[in-house]
Amino acid sequence: MQLTYQSPAAVPQISHETLNSDWDEELLSKPAKGFKLIELFAGGGGLAIGMEKAGFASILLNEINRDACSTLRSNRPSWNVIEGDIRGINFSQHRGKVDVISGGFPCQSFSYVGKRLGFGDIRGTLFFEFARAVGEAQPKVFIAENVTGLLKHDGGQTIKTISNAIHELGYELVIPKILKAILYQVPQKRERLFLVCVRQDLAKFVTFQWPSPCKRIMTLRDAFFSGELYTDDVPSAEGQKYSKRKAEIMTHVPAGGCWRDLPNELQREYMKKSYFLGGGKTGMARRLAWDEPSLTLTCAPAQNQTERCHPEETRPLTVREYARLQTFPDTWLFAGSLSSQYRQIGNAVPVNLAFAVGRSLVRLLNDFDIARQVKPM
Repeated sequence: MQLTYQSPAAVPQISHETLNSDWDEELLSKPAKGFKLIELFAGGGGLAIGMEKAGFASILLNEINRDACSTLRSNRPSWNVIEGDIRGINFSQHRGKVDVISGGFPCQSFSYVGKRLGFGDIRGTLFFEFARAVGEAQPKVFIAENVTGLLKHDGGQTIKTISNAIHELGYELVIPKILKAILYQVPQKRERLFLVCVRQDLAKFVTFQWPSPCKRIMTLRDAFFSGELYTDDVPSAEGQKYSKRKAEIMTHVPAGGCWRDLPNELQREYMKKSYFLGGGKTGMARRLAWDEPSLTLTCAPAQNQTERCHPEETRPLTVREYARLQTFPDTWLFAGSLSSQYRQIGNAVPVNLAFAVGRSLVRLLNDFDIARQVKPM
């Protein structure tokens, strides 16, 4: 099976397509009936909240991390959160009772891919467990998200293996697409690969349409101050701290700048051996800028390779600032240590991106029902 994919431009531009987007119309998408969802590898809840906003009712969420499960339970006591290894869950009881299974499976190595390039070659990986859940529950659609590098992993063999396994499951894989979060009302330059798979007995009746882009790109200013994204300024919160010397060095970096904006002697001190290596390394000693989207968030805001410094104050971003750049609501509180909270936020699917994809799934499922009425399946 030969796959191509759609990749966004490296630098966001307000294009004719964006200005003529169906974003406003798609915001009105509502489920024609109650659609049910199972989410796997749920993490701190970014994908789950977005799907909830789109109108899905979660009947089961699985996550192995204790703090993430505490986050999910404390914010949504009504959710059926199953803590533990996915390998121990039987999904057969949900067969025919769920519309969508969603989740971001951890991308383990597929380097041992064999000759069959199908279901047998994913055994032992967590994608196999994702596929097993789909096979047992038989949802109408399942959607998986992952890092963009999955497309090129092992020279394209990994995505070929996954796509063949999906076909063996009885599903049609929509051409995979890399979605750029800044096009979906997220103030962050984050990219994620999405795989949308429609059950073969239904795929011939409907066509999945990816969400249209928002008409404006959000910035750090939109995230931290009241306006279109939030009704109030970002609340104060805990955050990591710089060492005294690092703070002294970071005071010399302007908004939007990085280590290259430091005086030469400070460049050498901060970069150490990396000073003599090639490449831009523009994430190092990086200070964000008010009128630009944030760089992609990582699991910590003060790592040397992926610095995320506040635009004005010489400090890492706080937990709540981090959460806003992932478009979490301020009411969504995270459990665990400070480092665990950053990790849950940094690993999440941005809520507004999940919301946009969820609306596309709602329209697809609504189309199923219309097609069923016109021509019984």
